Amino acid sequence: QVQLVESGGGLVQAGGSLRLSCAASGLTFNRHTMGWFRQPPGEEREFVATISWSGGTTRYADSVNDRFTISRDNAKNTMYLQMNSLKPEETAVYYCAGSRSRRLPPPSARSEYNYWGQGTQVTVSS
Repeated sequence: QVQLVESGGGLVQAGGSLRLSCAASGLTFNRHTMGWFRQPPGEEREFVATISWSGGTTRYADSVNDRFTISRDNAKNTMYLQMNSLKPEETAVYYCAGSRSRRLPPPSARSEYNYWGQGTQVTVSS
């Protein structure tokens, strides 16, 4: 059974930083594209960032480019999202997702992702 478990969320002031982690089990991690999505209150879940199975290719939503960094450690079956200069409007539940797609560049559409974590709350205060 595939399990994706996010951690690292919490409350942070605007301009602050957080580092999210996603620990994966039950899948061959280094053969899966991984991604981060978020869902603000009352809104649709949206793409944040994705990283290819090897870690060699990344993609970001325009709104987070240059502030967020996605990475992965295939030896630890773990993916990360370093978030800097956070804004109040980025308050959301952040989800880790895994995709069997190995195409490049890695996909940003929710429908391309097969596995999802339970989410971790990130709250950015103004």
